[in-house]
Amino acid sequence: MSEKSEQRLSVFKTYKLYVGGKFPRSESGRVYEVTDSKGKWLANAPLSSRKDARDAVVAARKAFGGWAGATAYNRGQILYRVAEMLEGRKGQFVHEVADAEGLSKSKAAVVVEAAIDRWVWYAGWTDKIAQIVGGANPVAGPYFNLSTPEPTGVVTVVAPQDSSFLGLVSVIAPVIATGNTAVVIASERSPLPALSLGEVLATSDLPGGVVNILSGKAAEMGPHLAAHQDVNGIDLTGTDAELARDLEIAAADNLKRVLRPRAEDFGEPPTTDRMTAFMETKTVWHPTGSLGASGSSY
Repeated sequence: MSEKSEQRLSVFKTYKLYVGGKFPRSESGRVYEVTDSKGKWLANAPLSSRKDARDAVVAARKAFGGWAGATAYNRGQILYRVAEMLEGRKGQFVHEVADAEGLSKSKAAVVVEAAIDRWVWYAGWTDKIAQIVGGANPVAGPYFNLSTPEPTGVVTVVAPQDSSFLGLVSVIAPVIATGNTAVVIASERSPLPALSLGEVLATSDLPGGVVNILSGKAAEMGPHLAAHQDVNGIDLTGTDAELARDLEIAAADNLKRVLRPRAEDFGEPPTTDRMTAFMETKTVWHPTGSLGASGSSY
């Protein structure tokens, strides 16, 4: 074959959703154009529908029992494995983050490396957070009184709009580190790093359904997810003030845990606040002495 007579056509990537460990297109068949910071076309991303959101909740609920029941140490190993996989695909994410956020390759590399380090940071906390927020409580009576943190359940996460990868990791990792499962609405403007993250999660040891990633409009999917009776919490980080208010009102239907949006610099060192935001405390009372061996909890 002559190089002069034949010109190879580029193979463009088809971005898909990540739901239940699989890569479906939106059931609606809709897509929307994603451009870089200069308006140059990058790809068509799926425009998720309410049906896609419902499917993601079903997948997250199905995965919750096994993920919450895994040992904290095992969850830490799996999160660390995600970091390993990201390290091996760092070049791809540097390219996507540079396009998404208008950064130079060197600055994008710093962002991607920080995101990988954040996975490692949360991986290290999975088997330690219970020691920080749980423990024995002093009570006036012949009882042991012990508090233990447990995951809330299925959490909807509206990812940051402007921090397409570091911010994304910063809101997903703490949710799943504590045993929750997540339905993530990626940045509408810059969804490609999030959709590529789905490919990494699928090839790591993370069980399908623990993280589900949707692209499209938070204003379209958010109200449905906020009111969904099988969603237990919602992180409003990526919403504006008006949408955050509407979603918080909708979330009150079944008393969801709500993490309100706040000014954040995701480049700053993380804290455990995002881990404890979606944890419940189980308190166990156990009698001592002559009261017998039976116990109770609430």
